[in-house]
Amino acid sequence: MEHLLWTEKYRPKKIDDCILPERLKKPFQEYVKQNNIPNLILSGGPGVGKTTVAKAMCEEIGCDYMVINGSDESGIDTFRVKIKNYASSMSLSGGRKVIIIDEADYLNPNSTQPALRNAIEEFAGNCSFIFTCNYKNRIIEPLHSRCAVVDFGLKNGEKAQMASAFFKRVQTILQSESVVFEDKVLAELVKKHFPDFRRVLNELQRYSQFGKIDTGILAQIGDVSIAEISKYISAKDFGAIRKWVATNDVDSNTLFRKLYDALYDIVKPTSVPQAVLILADYQYKAAFVADQEINTVACMTELMVNCEFV
Repeated sequence: MEHLLWTEKYRPKKIDDCILPERLKKPFQEYVKQNNIPNLILSGGPGVGKTTVAKAMCEEIGCDYMVINGSDESGIDTFRVKIKNYASSMSLSGGRKVIIIDEADYLNPNSTQPALRNAIEEFAGNCSFIFTCNYKNRIIEPLHSRCAVVDFGLKNGEKAQMASAFFKRVQTILQSESVVFEDKVLAELVKKHFPDFRRVLNELQRYSQFGKIDTGILAQIGDVSIAEISKYISAKDFGAIRKWVATNDVDSNTLFRKLYDALYDIVKPTSVPQAVLILADYQYKAAFVADQEINTVACMTELMVNCEFV
């Protein structure tokens, strides 16, 4: 599978190869240099490199580690059977062990997360824990106090630098895969999904099946048309709204953000506060729901019912 998926095939194996601002990369380099990984909470949006960094540190140091997906194994049984057994046993290599818990914000906050609070202290001499999450506020405070929290959010001056670095990285990947590409099309794809590097690689692999990445796919990676969806909402055309959401491959958070940015152009001033509350509510729900399409349609419907459009 690692040879089939570009996201795994080209996942950096060293911290130096990770695309991160220097202020974030330097502490991880120090952990590797000192051969010691502390308990960490790595937070940030999807695809920004949280799991890659966690794995790269373990690979460089050469320590034993286990990865658990918190969204799939969120219950207390995961703690009792997998986490506790692994953390309590000695490493085959003789060093410290590491447990990487991906999507830890999905762990049960009433059972699994409190149990981990005690496990961190109980197995401190043998095992370190790395939690990755999209929403650090969903990790209980006792875990925060036992871990160093690293936010992968980019500051304004870093965004262009990171996008440029990733653009060069994907150029190299496409060249190694013998895929013909046009720089301007590649730049549009990076721009659309930045900073979700995983999504960019997945999209590139999908488009590469056509043999080349050129202007022929620009229509498929075009930006979200706020004017079109707002027209349907304003006309209270539920059927058109549902069809638009179903046929447009749009990340819900991207859509919510673009609607938020365009509110004063599409919504009457008196309806702007209500629209902000609706968008914030459904953006939060997007972290929990099983079907993003239904959640997005529900958001557009609530905007249609409760807001006045220009």
